[in-house]
Amino acid sequence: MILKVLRVFFGVFMIGVYLCMAVLMAMNTFDWDNTMFWRCARWFMAVVFGLYGFYRCYRLVKGIDYYHHER
Repeated sequence: MILKVLRVFFGVFMIGVYLCMAVLMAMNTFDWDNTMFWRCARWFMAVVFGLYGFYRCYRLVKGIDYYHHER
């Protein structure tokens, strides 16, 4: 029981990390160069972090766990 609660807490924490990274990348918080290459790289990383954060959220809500399959 306690492991399931910890897994949910860690999942919510990591979802927050990925979505915050997406927002930080989109806002150029890390002050990367504003050349075309770095702008595209920054937006690509923001999209990847955002999509993965939403994917983790979907897995958490649906209860999909790749490591512990219940039979």
